[in-house]
Amino acid sequence: MPKIRSHKGTQKRFRLSGTGKLLRRGAFQSHLLEHKSAKRKRGYAQVKAVTSGDAKSIRRNAPYLKG
Repeated sequence: MPKIRSHKGTQKRFRLSGTGKLLRRGAFQSHLLEHKSAKRKRGYAQVKAVTSGDAKSIRRNAPYLKG
């Protein structure tokens, strides 16, 4: 059985947690930050889990994703 090619962009953006959940970075963190509160910016900095609906397509794109 041949290996499946991984989508490299997907592989760079996501990682697995110790329990096997897919993790992603938060959005809204790169610019226009001066009017946002410190509390809001700290929330954006947290790593978040991917929803189950999106996880299926991510796993298809990057089948060999590691933690």
